[in-house]
Amino acid sequence: MSDPQKTRDYLKIFGPAVLITAIGFVIAYQFVDPAPPQRITLASGATDGAYYLFGQRYRDILAREGVELVVRDSAGSIENLQLLGLPEGGAEVGFVQGGTSAGEPVLGLTSLASLYFEPVWVFYRASDPVTELNQLAGKRVAVGAPGSGTRAVALQLLADNEADAPNVEILPFGGKAAASALRTGGADVLFLVGSPNSPLVRDLLHDEGIDLMSFERSEAYTRIHRYLSSVTLPQGVIDLGRNRPAREITLLAPTANLVASPSLHPALVDLLLQAAEEVHAGGGLFEPPGQFPSRLHLEFPLNENARRYFKSGPSFLKRFLPFWAATLIDRLLVMLVPLLALAIPLVRVMPPVFRWRVRARIYRWYRSLLALDPALHEAATPAELERFLNELDRIELDVSRVNVPLSYADQLYHLRLHIELVRDKLRGAIAARTE
Repeated sequence: MSDPQKTRDYLKIFGPAVLITAIGFVIAYQFVDPAPPQRITLASGATDGAYYLFGQRYRDILAREGVELVVRDSAGSIENLQLLGLPEGGAEVGFVQGGTSAGEPVLGLTSLASLYFEPVWVFYRASDPVTELNQLAGKRVAVGAPGSGTRAVALQLLADNEADAPNVEILPFGGKAAASALRTGGADVLFLVGSPNSPLVRDLLHDEGIDLMSFERSEAYTRIHRYLSSVTLPQGVIDLGRNRPAREITLLAPTANLVASPSLHPALVDLLLQAAEEVHAGGGLFEPPGQFPSRLHLEFPLNENARRYFKSGPSFLKRFLPFWAATLIDRLLVMLVPLLALAIPLVRVMPPVFRWRVRARIYRWYRSLLALDPALHEAATPAELERFLNELDRIELDVSRVNVPLSYADQLYHLRLHIELVRDKLRGAIAARTE
């Protein structure tokens, strides 16, 4: 037979198998996560703060992998929590200061990592020393803008020392405005929570008219508030030449957390944590290299994808492939198991089915051929044998129209030989009965 016939045979046999596999492929695809977005938003902080600066570094790192990170400025951690809790128009990820979520619970948020210690800096004019927060009665204290993490922690510490309103005058602003008020006499004390890399913190630490309070009772604060740690700012570490600070200072420090909203695509967790490692793993004034990013000191439960990352690092594919390629293969792997579950049995079953189908075209004639064998009809009359011979001619004509693949042509020719063998026997039987 011709090759086109073989092709038709293959299509008849393997076509349904391919169709079944394709249907399984479509069904499995329904369980594949959608592709990660190419654009996400990071809620950071004030444009003169460390959160915003770190956000810009994250943006540059993610851009290398083809993901646009929009760094959205905000009043601080409280506003960031609100943005992360919005179903639309908010942010997928944000920086949140430890200890700020108690008053603003948001369901579904998870922590990706803690990033670094961000101390509570209590600055005062050097001409009016402050050694303890319980000495602030009657003073004007800048605690940060509404929506900032600084304000949340400052008010908590002031309340612990009975130094909150009305005992002190609370000034509802922070940042550069608060620093300016402190320098010009518009404020007596300034609370800041942030990285020592913040330009505002650096400026205040270098200002000889401004001094920094040391938390001598840091052990008590850390026992009362578990989100706080005690860190030490060594003498002279800011400026050895000018010996700034002039003494060793003990500070209280929550950690900065990278927090994800429920809408963050799981594939982006590894990418964000790799960016966090690149930015924060080198350590700082209060962190030895390698301490952060960490799964400790978290504000919310650890994200499950982050848990896997901390346990075994990036996936094998993400270590060696671009982000888009690794995520595409990861998504398609979900389909591989059901696809193989269908394809392997079909591949094993279809060849025997194909062989059976082709041989069936040949073997079905042997029943008719066997029925005409004169050895089974010893008492047949010559007329009956002639009728058998005519029937055999019809069978031979039908067999001549049978098409099989070339690899099965030998079996077709064996059938024709057997037809000829039965014809010879019939002719011999007819001759014997007419003698």
